Amino acid sequence: MQSETDLIKLYSGKILQMAADPIYRERLSEPDASVTKRSPLCGSAITVDINVKNGIITHYGQDVRACALGQASSTIIGKAIIGRSLKEVSKAYEELSDMLTNNGPTPSEPFDDFYMLQPASEYKNRHASILLAIEATLAAFQQIADGDKQF
Repeated sequence: MQSETDLIKLYSGKILQMAADPIYRERLSEPDASVTKRSPLCGSAITVDINVKNGIITHYGQDVRACALGQASSTIIGKAIIGRSLKEVSKAYEELSDMLTNNGPTPSEPFDDFYMLQPASEYKNRHASILLAIEATLAAFQQIADGDKQF
């Protein structure tokens, strides 16, 4: 069992700073797709809006109601997401998930700021919140594909 001291170490200054420095934390007025994901375990919820042109995210917005780890994760996504394709976002998701669950390497650029969340790998109950923003982004891409919109 993790101690209170271990949990305090998890919430490092870098994570708290990233959580307090939001990127794209406003919803888009006319998104091509919008998805809300929730973590029933911790109660975190993130809504992601995207606009996509020629398979690339051109505009991004999010409404984040999450713990500091979920907020930090959404900021990392926000910093890297513009100009990314479905393939790139899928790769980042796989790498982040591997980092958290299998002690894998830090996700590759431009998602390499996820390195600061690596200590959370020891806290399985925190993984869902960390993954919410990227899962919602992938689901938004899928929503566009399912709607047969050109992307």
